Amino acid sequence: MAVALAAPHRDAVAAGERAVAAGGNALDAALAAAVALTVVYPHQCALGGDLVALVRSPEGVTTAVVAAGVAPREIGRVSAGWTAMPRQGAHTVTVPGIVAGWTELVRLGARLPLASSFLAAADIAADGTPVSAGLERALDVRREAVLADPGLRSVFAPGGEPLRVGEPLRQPALAATLRRLTEDPRDLYEGETADALVSALRAHGGTHTVADFAGYRPETVPAVTRDIAGVTWSVAPPPSVGPVLLGVARAVAGGAPDPTRLLDACLAGVRARAAHLGDPRSAHDGLEALLRLDGEPVAVAPEPRAGGDTVAVTASDDAGWSVTIVQSVFQSFGAGLLDLATGIVLHNRGAAFSLDPSSPARLAPGARPPHTLCPVIVESAGTTVVAGCQGGRAQPWILAQLLPALTDPRRPLDDVLAWPRWVIGDVDLGHAELTLVAEPGVADEVTAAAAAAGLPVARFPGPADTAGHVQVCRRHGNTLEAASDPRADGVGVVASRHQEER
Repeated sequence: MAVALAAPHRDAVAAGERAVAAGGNALDAALAAAVALTVVYPHQCALGGDLVALVRSPEGVTTAVVAAGVAPREIGRVSAGWTAMPRQGAHTVTVPGIVAGWTELVRLGARLPLASSFLAAADIAADGTPVSAGLERALDVRREAVLADPGLRSVFAPGGEPLRVGEPLRQPALAATLRRLTEDPRDLYEGETADALVSALRAHGGTHTVADFAGYRPETVPAVTRDIAGVTWSVAPPPSVGPVLLGVARAVAGGAPDPTRLLDACLAGVRARAAHLGDPRSAHDGLEALLRLDGEPVAVAPEPRAGGDTVAVTASDDAGWSVTIVQSVFQSFGAGLLDLATGIVLHNRGAAFSLDPSSPARLAPGARPPHTLCPVIVESAGTTVVAGCQGGRAQPWILAQLLPALTDPRRPLDDVLAWPRWVIGDVDLGHAELTLVAEPGVADEVTAAAAAAGLPVARFPGPADTAGHVQVCRRHGNTLEAASDPRADGVGVVASRHQEER
């Protein structure tokens, strides 16, 4: 069997290659890489974060796993007096969905037990891994938060100052937790790990209970799939922002690429997201409105500034399995809390809730916040592309710029991922109002279109993490390819297992 795999860190890709050598398929390779990333890229994803994924079976059925965390049932006890959602701390922590999401992915078609991925990641955590350039950048950006929290400080600044590139990152408490999860992944929800996390959160003022953790289950449903100009697009349903990406793709389908049309569609997507994205289980179902990019101009709730918030892992194999996993702690280092007992970094995904009772993103007990995570699978003329990226609220705009070219088998994946990009955002990009921010080399037509639309234009000094870390795999006929974004620390590989299938 051959498996194409891409991830934003080489150690994670190596874990996936070992899974293939052990008899695994695309799901096993992706899971091994995804678990390893919680050790080697803990500023972007952790056991205390969330996951949204898509799996395409050899029969062509695409399934979404939405492992988005829910707000604690007692949150109303403290939120009544708030004038704004907190951005950090225990009240921004929803029940972490990532481990439950992994177990669902195993059930959908993996060959290997999840325990093997946990054990491999535990060894990395115990032995240590060199600090990557991406982790060093995140430590510099979040230096104050890292030094303020005893847990983060003990792991990432053990000598009093944040670790530097190449220095060993050792996480013995996390290693012990990963080994405990090999016995039962539900330990994070119903065992010693859950008890420790609840105790830590309540010590920081949280309202979380063991019942909140024990009651958590991810959502596994058919993907949202639409044919657009002869191309089949699949994304996850709300609270994932995926349907907005389909709306943008439909708005620009047909004809030659047009930067003005694309920018206009993305601006409509900003409005639609603000007006309709939330949890269908606790607010209105905005799916069709998101697909149509419906939405009048409204005040967009500010969210924490992006930066090292997410990872994507993609994989495809020659048996026909494809998977894209996007997992996150939201802002770099999440809530700014690392539980000393478990070594787990806790996300701040709850910061995306709204306190407006009329908002589809309104805070409610048991609700899931709107999610930036946007895995996507695109099928066109015998070509299947699986993709995902970092990029906060800009993920749909980043993917919309690249996917038409990525689905063309004549275009080298690495070349497309190196293209200069633009993103639009406000507070999440460090701007007071909605702004287009462009990397050097972005076409003048794009910035001119932004100016014509009355949109301020800013510039990144060079290739930027905020412009996304895209991971992609492509299958065309019998050819498998993979590529990792040059803005990250990863690689794309095609791993082969030569021994006879059993």
